[in-house]
Amino acid sequence: MALFVHLKTVSELRGRGDRIAKVTFRGQSFYSRVLENCEDVADFDETFRWPVASTIDNNEILEVQIFNYSKVFSNKLIGTFRMVLQKVVEESHVEVTDTLIDDNNAIIKTSLCLEIRYQATDGMVGSWDDGDFLGEESLQEEEKESQETDGLLPGSRPSSRPPGEKSFRRAGRSVFSAMKLGKSRSHKEEPQRQDEPAVLEMDDLDRLGIRLAEGLDPDSVSLASVTALTTNVSNKRSKPDIKMEPSAGRPMDYQVSITVIEARQLVGLNMDPVVCVEVGDDKKYTSMKESTNCPYYNEYFVFDFHVSPDVMFDKIIKISVIHSKNLLRSGTLVGSFKMDVGTVYSQPEHQFHHKWAILSDPGDISAGLKGYVKCDVAVVGKGDNIKTPHKANETEEDDIDGNLLLPDGVPSERQWARFYVKIYRAEGLPRMNTSLMANVKKAFIGENKDLVDPYVQVFFAGQKGKTSVQKSSYEPLWNEQVVFTDLFPPLCKRIKVQIRDSDKVNDVAIGTHFIDLRKISNDGDKGFLPTLGPAWVNMYGSTRNYTLLDEHQDLNEGLGEGVSFRARLMLGLAVEILDTSNPELTSSTEVQVEQATPVSESCTGKMEEFFLFGAFLEASMIDRKNGDKPVTFEVTIGNYGNEVDGLSRPQRPRPRKEPGDEEEVDLIQHSSDDEAEEGADLASVSSTPPMRPQITDRNYFHLPYLERKPCIYIKSWWPDQRRRLYNANIMDHIADKLEEGLNDVQEMIKTEKSYPERRLRGVLEELSCGCRRFLSLADKDQGHASRTRLDRERLKSCMRELENMGQQAKTLRAQVKRHTVRDKLRLCQNFLQKLRFLADEPQHSIPDVFIWMMSNNKRIAYARVPSKDLLFSIVEEELGKDCAKVKTLFLKLPGKRGFGSAGWTVQAKLELYLWLGLSKQRKDFLFGLPCGFEEVKAAQGLGLHSFPPISLVYTKKQVFQLRAHMYQARSLFAADSSGLSDPFARVFFINQSQCTEVVNETLCPTWDQMLVFDNLELYGEAHEMRDDPPIIVIEIYDQDTMVWGKTDFMGRTFAKPLVKMADEEYCPPRFPPQLEYYQIYRGNATAGDLLAAFELLQIGPAGKADLPPINGPVDTDRGPIMPVPVGIRPVLSKYRIEVLFWGLRDLKRVNLAQVDRPRVDIECAGKGVQSSPIQNYKKNPNFNTLVKWFEVDLPENELLHPPLNIRVVDCRAFGRYTLVGSHAVSSLRRFIYRPPDRSAPNWNTTVRLHGGCHVLCNGVPCSHPTGEVVVNMEPEVPVKKLETMVKLDATSDAVIKVDVADEEKEKKKKKKKGSSEEPEEEEPDESMLDWWSKYFTSIDTMKEQLRQQEASGMDLEEREDMDNAEGPKGTMKGKEKAKAAKEEKKKRTQSSAPGQGSEAPEKKKTKIDELKVYPKELESEFDNFEDWLHTFNLLRGKTGDDEDGSTEEERIVGRFKGSLCVYKVPLAEDMSREAGYDTSYGMFQGIPSNDPISVLVRVYVVRATDLHPADINGKADPYIAIRLGKTDIRDKENYISKQLNPVFGKSFDIEASFPMETMLTVAVYDWDLVGTDDLIGETKIDLENRFYSKHRATCGITQSYSIHGYNIWRDPMKPSQILTRLCKEGKVDGPHFGPPGRVKVANRVFTGPSEIEDENGQKRPTDEHVALCALHHWADIPRVGCRLVPEHVETRPLLNPDKPGIEQGRLELWVDMFPMDMGAPGTPLDISPRKPKKYELRVIVWNTDEVVLEDDDFFTGEKSSDIFVRGWLKGQQEDKQDTDVHYHSLTGEGNFNWRYLFPFDYLAAEEKIVISKKESMFSWDETEYKIPARLTLQIWDADHFSADDFLGAIELDLNRFPRGAKTAKQCTMEMATGEVDVPLVSIFKQKRVKGWWPLLARNENDEFELTGKVEAELHLLTAEEAEKNPVGLARGEPDPLEKPNRPDTAFVWFLNPLKSIKYLICTRYKWLIIKIVLALLGLLMLGLFLYSLPGYMVKKLLGA
Repeated sequence: MALFVHLKTVSELRGRGDRIAKVTFRGQSFYSRVLENCEDVADFDETFRWPVASTIDNNEILEVQIFNYSKVFSNKLIGTFRMVLQKVVEESHVEVTDTLIDDNNAIIKTSLCLEIRYQATDGMVGSWDDGDFLGEESLQEEEKESQETDGLLPGSRPSSRPPGEKSFRRAGRSVFSAMKLGKSRSHKEEPQRQDEPAVLEMDDLDRLGIRLAEGLDPDSVSLASVTALTTNVSNKRSKPDIKMEPSAGRPMDYQVSITVIEARQLVGLNMDPVVCVEVGDDKKYTSMKESTNCPYYNEYFVFDFHVSPDVMFDKIIKISVIHSKNLLRSGTLVGSFKMDVGTVYSQPEHQFHHKWAILSDPGDISAGLKGYVKCDVAVVGKGDNIKTPHKANETEEDDIDGNLLLPDGVPSERQWARFYVKIYRAEGLPRMNTSLMANVKKAFIGENKDLVDPYVQVFFAGQKGKTSVQKSSYEPLWNEQVVFTDLFPPLCKRIKVQIRDSDKVNDVAIGTHFIDLRKISNDGDKGFLPTLGPAWVNMYGSTRNYTLLDEHQDLNEGLGEGVSFRARLMLGLAVEILDTSNPELTSSTEVQVEQATPVSESCTGKMEEFFLFGAFLEASMIDRKNGDKPVTFEVTIGNYGNEVDGLSRPQRPRPRKEPGDEEEVDLIQHSSDDEAEEGADLASVSSTPPMRPQITDRNYFHLPYLERKPCIYIKSWWPDQRRRLYNANIMDHIADKLEEGLNDVQEMIKTEKSYPERRLRGVLEELSCGCRRFLSLADKDQGHASRTRLDRERLKSCMRELENMGQQAKTLRAQVKRHTVRDKLRLCQNFLQKLRFLADEPQHSIPDVFIWMMSNNKRIAYARVPSKDLLFSIVEEELGKDCAKVKTLFLKLPGKRGFGSAGWTVQAKLELYLWLGLSKQRKDFLFGLPCGFEEVKAAQGLGLHSFPPISLVYTKKQVFQLRAHMYQARSLFAADSSGLSDPFARVFFINQSQCTEVVNETLCPTWDQMLVFDNLELYGEAHEMRDDPPIIVIEIYDQDTMVWGKTDFMGRTFAKPLVKMADEEYCPPRFPPQLEYYQIYRGNATAGDLLAAFELLQIGPAGKADLPPINGPVDTDRGPIMPVPVGIRPVLSKYRIEVLFWGLRDLKRVNLAQVDRPRVDIECAGKGVQSSPIQNYKKNPNFNTLVKWFEVDLPENELLHPPLNIRVVDCRAFGRYTLVGSHAVSSLRRFIYRPPDRSAPNWNTTVRLHGGCHVLCNGVPCSHPTGEVVVNMEPEVPVKKLETMVKLDATSDAVIKVDVADEEKEKKKKKKKGSSEEPEEEEPDESMLDWWSKYFTSIDTMKEQLRQQEASGMDLEEREDMDNAEGPKGTMKGKEKAKAAKEEKKKRTQSSAPGQGSEAPEKKKTKIDELKVYPKELESEFDNFEDWLHTFNLLRGKTGDDEDGSTEEERIVGRFKGSLCVYKVPLAEDMSREAGYDTSYGMFQGIPSNDPISVLVRVYVVRATDLHPADINGKADPYIAIRLGKTDIRDKENYISKQLNPVFGKSFDIEASFPMETMLTVAVYDWDLVGTDDLIGETKIDLENRFYSKHRATCGITQSYSIHGYNIWRDPMKPSQILTRLCKEGKVDGPHFGPPGRVKVANRVFTGPSEIEDENGQKRPTDEHVALCALHHWADIPRVGCRLVPEHVETRPLLNPDKPGIEQGRLELWVDMFPMDMGAPGTPLDISPRKPKKYELRVIVWNTDEVVLEDDDFFTGEKSSDIFVRGWLKGQQEDKQDTDVHYHSLTGEGNFNWRYLFPFDYLAAEEKIVISKKESMFSWDETEYKIPARLTLQIWDADHFSADDFLGAIELDLNRFPRGAKTAKQCTMEMATGEVDVPLVSIFKQKRVKGWWPLLARNENDEFELTGKVEAELHLLTAEEAEKNPVGLARGEPDPLEKPNRPDTAFVWFLNPLKSIKYLICTRYKWLIIKIVLALLGLLMLGLFLYSLPGYMVKKLLGA
């Protein structure tokens, strides 16, 4: 039943103003939202709903009032509308438009329009559809408070709405959170109506479920969760935060490991590259590789750090390549790559594996990329375990672009960008010098200076820049910008901005702020570049009083939570992407500092006056150290309110009046006289008056405030940026709701309550509503002038994200099913993280509020409250979560003092009411206080009505009695050295405290005690107490036995009591209260659970007579102690606990004495049993009586079962006992035996048939007439194809025949077809195969499986969930079996896929048998082998604090082996009547004897990977050491030099006798020439559990049975014998062999091959194949089946006790065990590492062509080259070989006929060349390197006087290189770059190859160009062949090559001058010479003529 009023519009209003409507019915009012700046029409369009419990009367009245709303004054009534509801009752739907009447009942013009609907019981009034006038949007315009609870109260019917309709949700506080508390929330202005009966408990919910179908959406009901904290969402008190201790600044262990594998495409010619790896300030270098552009290193570096997470994640990892670095010169930088550690840590698994880092040159940003470095980078914190991808042979050619070292979502082409960090100015800096000097100065000069010289330093991506220093200024002005140049997006998450004080001695930080780039940018399609401000950021740090040595200096560096406001800095940030092609660009990346344009003061928002009010309602739990002096509390916001050391007081800026500022003008017009002057003298009162504490109990004091509560108030001025905080608050509200809901769901799943999926659906519904509400609220104030770009962009992106999230939540809600709850819960956790991330506002506005406790003018302890949590808003969702609420604050010690045990104790507990808002909104500041007080004003302000009070006096007080029912606690911390505690609990309520009794020597005390607190006086209204009782604090202490009165703190928890008022009945459903578990915390660590219940009973007028009687006996034995009364304590039943005592292991000494006669005491709920003592622990640590039992009364509810304690004592002489160690089994659930339900059909098959019986085998459904399950096996098929497995009833039989032969035939056909086109890949020859072939094949399979698993991960999970949900809850075994079957299924899904689809490429694998490579320890795969024998660690000594680095490991003093079985008595009769039932063994039937037994243990160690370097050179010299009992094997001689991935390949045999020697330790040590060898890491294996396990882990069963070859059967028992034994032990019918090739076990038939070949190829019949097939399928055998351990290799992490929790490498090994009393096992397998095979590669260089011409002829300027060819096998540059020089080639052609010879050692399996050489002349021995087989050919131009010029090169991978071209013409550059498909060949298969290959080099633009072609012939021979057929080097004998036919030009003139002259004269310049000679002759003639002319003339003339 409900009444709905839809208020549409109010029209004809006068004037302009803010309007609000109030609608009242039956004394219950709702307010509409405020419509701002309305003119004549107010369009409310809101719907109000009253759930009504009784039918509406004809004469009841509805009233609507319309007000002019004012933020400051009370609202002014415009008019009222009243209506009698007679017509509504008759017609159910009425629309009304009518005028209003004013105060004098006169009609005014204003009219309103509304629509009313009434929905009566059982639809008496017409049918109805709420869609009519409630559009979706109006559903979200929620009212202020929620009244929906009425509709749910047991006496009334919920409104009958058709099922499936939207429930009206009140955002803010939904009905469901009200339900949890059982209370009605009244509106603040209304009188409280009569109390309702309480809300439904769990039991009523199911009854309710039926009615809810037509009423509320059942999904949304919040069930009271088990933790009281989430239950009590309240309206006057906010939730206290239970985790106390700051963990941020605490140092932790980190390890950064980087493997540099290789580099490629380095820019530069013929370089000698070195890679430098830098983390923070630590540098390490690889070795240098000579003359190569693609060096291969494979070097591993480890950096260890012990710093706090913040410091760690900001460290920069830098990988740079340096060219030709040596001792003398530092080398030139080629390029570098950097990212911060945080980026790596945030990757999945905290690592990048095999990724390529792009190098760029920071000195030249226009240069483009400089190459790639392939590396692995991993960051491990303590306790992280990194899954290293399996180190197999990496043969696949790398796709560089697809595997770049970049996080997801970062584009591969990153651009250069400039980051401008603009520093404008700062305010409020603290004093940074002693005032002594200043006073001297002042006396002399008379000037008073500010004592600080600030500058700002900015750190980003490993670079730093700083502004100028502003001398002596508390308010410095810089207007400078620091410019960084880096690639965008940067791989560094944070920019650190620090204000520092410049000082002559050393500069210190004043405050630090981190700008998180993820929060100020968005990388989506609609995202934005990083942008910030201009905005103020607040800096926090140590207290402001200046001391020379500040103990909290770390806080100023940004480590840990700041304890005081330090300063605020105005900054901005902008990013500009650079266009690197622009020539004007400066190309360096140095940090620059330049002037920035100043911004106006108002750009960060209009200055507004804010008002902070606080009332201290209670101060208790004050630490006794502070109890002797008066205590005062100080509240500060920024520097306002800081009396002691605020110092640089901010001047109070009065807001300037601006003409357009309507609000201000409005204020002045309306203000009365007294208010106008009020601002002038409203001085702030920021601290409470001093008061001397009174004693509460031995530990704590309290302040006796009683009814007089002191208040504080502070006025402060800040830029008005409330919108930012409002939006953050709305998101926080949504997130809090979501978190609370998810906690509920988790609790429901944990406690197995019904319908968690309904609650989750409700949570998602609430989430999508919240998101819609955000969209409607957040978009206000758009026109705000001071909104920065970031504000706008963030708003857009938040709105997008939340809209998106709302949609996702909606779709997710539809998908929530019972079996998917867990998955969907995980997805919701992601929503929660995202919301929290979005809500964190990067641009601060108002600083946080600090509350300090001061004693003697010293600051003692503090609490810090974010200002946004206190911010007031008239919109409920925008209200801060602690605004106007009573908040419980625990004060803590500042900085490092708060670490560790000091941080666990409370310094003081405050109940504090806080309100922060604009002074204009001040009228509301008291509305959340508990009612019933009078204000006391300051004397001077008597006449001022709005003056804030300085204290409140409560006139109303209620008297209560609190009953604390303390039942028990479990899993507490050990506080004594014995490993136990003597716990007692201390309960605090207000200012009283009481203790329970001390329970000695236990971690799980059962107090069973009721504490009664009498005469508790609570101030305030009675009804508020009922809704909102104060919290109870429960602290658990350990009573110190040595020093009486000394106690150790063990943990704390909070609870809220259930309140009964005097006028309520003490009856169900609310009373008596139920016991609940409360999580106990110590610091940040969980420290156990408390089971208790609390009730607070009001003492009425009649005194205590009215209270429920305290019945139940007063326990006379325990003194006047009252037990928990009957209705509250759990209902008990009789249980029997059987204990299997097997033995004790590894007991350490106690008080230096060895343990000799230990005994085990088991205790549970006060009853117990003792084992027989072990007579001589050294000789035999097993018990001789195996099973004992005791009966005990346990609660029916399994969740309340008490823990079971196991204690081991040593029986010493003279009847003394000493405790050795203890173990508490906190949950008995896994040991509870539930008898199978015989009535159900086929009870003995606990595993259902999966999906019916239609199993397809190769796609053909097959049936079998005989009705048995048949599993068939063919000889040459890998078993994985046969795992077609069927689960069946025991009664029915079925058959499966798997015929794989056809598939094989098909494959063969395909292969024949394929063979014509491509060379046949030869089948591996049986004799060539060894164990390593099998190992490498298996690793490939494993990698393939992992890939598929990732691909099909999702559907696999879903499928398993289905199985889980429907599977019957069988016996223990049933569960295990289901699990095993599921794992089988998982394996099958992975392994069948490669089998089915395998065509030609797979054919090589078909022959090789595989083993199982486990990437983790074997026991983790098989449930620790605890199938019947459990191991309990015995602990002793105190529990360290989590962070101290003391782990549980160090407290272990031994192990108890045994088991438990818990069952209700009496059991069904037929249990004991089964055949062979032995009564002395009880439930533990069929367990083996525990007598000593001798065992041969054979340990095979395969290899180690990623060892932690132990030597200075970054390497280690590892060897294996094995310990078992007294045997200690150290394989020191066979250490492996300088290797971090050593292959050991060894087996060790040890004879051991169980139970004395069961713990095998395999360690890896580092061999040192001098000094002792260091432990690298070790791993421990418990052999006993493996030996006795039903999984049969003694010797893994192979995939197929073979009696010779690499796959030989290793177990002394044959498969048939194993099968027979298993059947006998499990009492299974069988095995029945016959006819050949067939065996029947129980109702399963297995078929398979019936013959086997021996070494000579003779076939003979055998049953072993089918027996083995049966063993593979043993998990399907009904009742006893379980997985058997296959032949395997396990990978175990190596740990070092000095570095707890951090892996030091991994070891691959397996262990076989053989009892000595059986047949002797064969010789161990040979797994010694493969020896590399010796080869010789002969390379003949015939010719070159088209070589680029480098030289210019000295005489003629003609281009030519003096060519020679250089070649080497990768890694052996020192063995490089050169041809002779072909001089003066003019065409680029060269003829050589030159032979190189390269002998090398090669490992075919790993495709690597093995080189052994000394690293340096100082090395002791040779180091072995494995490098890829690559041949490098280079062409060079020989120069005589300068260095030779490099022309081009090609590198051929001998395993796959492009086939050479037949002619030089066909040889193109694309062959080498891989741009065209060229057939690839392997020299190891082809043996001989000849052809032309291109030679390439990079040009100026970094692009490849063809620089020549070479014709070569490659010929590979084994060493033996080479010896038989030797050849000469170069052109030498034997088998010489003929000389090349080079043209005569190939000479040098000074070697053969005549030839040169002849050539010059005869060929090239013949005609020129002839011409010159003729010309010369002519000239000669002319000259002679002229010379002789005069003489002749004279002769002629004289005629002589």
